[in-house]
Amino acid sequence: MAIRNPAELRVLLRPGQRLIGLDLGTKTIGMALSDPGLMVASPIGTIRRTKFGADVAELAKTVRERGVGALVLGLPLALDGAESPATQRVREFARLLLTRADLFGTEPEIGFWDERFSTSAVERFMIEADMTRKRRSEVIDKMAAAYILQGALDGMGRGAD
Repeated sequence: MAIRNPAELRVLLRPGQRLIGLDLGTKTIGMALSDPGLMVASPIGTIRRTKFGADVAELAKTVRERGVGALVLGLPLALDGAESPATQRVREFARLLLTRADLFGTEPEIGFWDERFSTSAVERFMIEADMTRKRRSEVIDKMAAAYILQGALDGMGRGAD
């Protein structure tokens, strides 16, 4: 498992493998899955964070069950593009994932994608869709993960990073 530029992920995947997008929060990890053609991201669930080992074991189970070949982690940069404490937490999570590659069965690759506006964009959409506050809180993390992953998929299609 290695940390890669997102544009490299497409060529590293075996046919039929998918990408999983992650929105790493302090309380939850939102998850989204690409289709095998790497065109569309769909929200699939949320991991309630406990301890790193338990979180990674649950993530690894999803990766194995869903045919995932690479992970796209949302990178929370500051508005000016600078790194923040939240950015460093995501980078540390990725670094620690590299030490637990044995749990994944295969060696998935990791890419980062700028997530600066993901949660606010998704929240705005859900408000416009007239979702209740309770329902928004139930789905915001996995929807943000889908937004992040869709951005990465679109960027990969353009050859962007």
